[in-house]
Amino acid sequence: MKRGNLTSVTEFILLGLSSDPKMQLLLFFVFLIIYIVTLTGNILIIIIVIVDSRLHTPMYFFLTNLSFLETCYSSAIVPKALVHFLAERKTISFPECAAQMYIALSLGETECLLLGVMAYDRYAAICHPLHYTVIMNKRACVMMASASWAGGFLLSLVDSVFTLRLPYCGPNEMNHFVCEVPVIIHLACTDTRTTELMIFLVAVVVLLIPFSLILISYLRIISTVLKIRSAEGRHKAFSTCASHLTVVTLFYATIIFMYMRPKSSHSQEQDKRITVFYTVVTPMLNPMIYSLKNKEVKGALRKATRRARDANFT
Repeated sequence: MKRGNLTSVTEFILLGLSSDPKMQLLLFFVFLIIYIVTLTGNILIIIIVIVDSRLHTPMYFFLTNLSFLETCYSSAIVPKALVHFLAERKTISFPECAAQMYIALSLGETECLLLGVMAYDRYAAICHPLHYTVIMNKRACVMMASASWAGGFLLSLVDSVFTLRLPYCGPNEMNHFVCEVPVIIHLACTDTRTTELMIFLVAVVVLLIPFSLILISYLRIISTVLKIRSAEGRHKAFSTCASHLTVVTLFYATIIFMYMRPKSSHSQEQDKRITVFYTVVTPMLNPMIYSLKNKEVKGALRKATRRARDANFT
């Protein structure tokens, strides 16, 4: 702490997920394994899509964006958590905390927008198959992906500015393992109602609008698929949406629960578990979901494996 006319916080102490040294060591190895699997899975999907020309379609273009995003998202959270699991004093400087909060928030909001774009892609493919290549041309795909990234990073500035403008004069202990907006605001030594209102309004834009777009898209998709006479055709249409729907359910359910529920219902221990799920576990599950439920990805992976094996033999 440093003294002035008003005591200001220069660093935060993160209490982490457990105070038991043995549990912290166990968590270190669990998080390390998850992080390695996350990086491996997401980078593998990016490589497969780039290498296999059959996957050079709008759906897989957005999937590579999602995989790259998940790689960055996990890297913004997990490495620092791994260091703290082994450290006696779990401190993070105010600027470093602010940077972690902004980057993680930006990537999370980008994912919300990107999942909405991916739902629109599936809507165009199933409901307007004859015009799909015109609707989802290369320029349109790049613009949609760029808008998702730009929107995520710009909208998160609102949350970050309103959060960081608050005075923090102590205490400086966070009962958490990561710098997250709801936790940081709790430490402010002033009235935070205006900031909380702004964060709620941003959450409405970033969460509810894309989520509404996803719901409308899938209602139209279901209506179109039910009109298909062939059972095989219906199954094929639904299977192309299964992975995206699973990812949307996992991500949106936890994010909305974290940011849209009343402050009075927040429990610090519950919030930590929710944060672990959408910042650590979900980025690991997404490549598994897309590879296990997608025949084209599995086929491309088998093809790449055969090529690697043949190259080793020769």
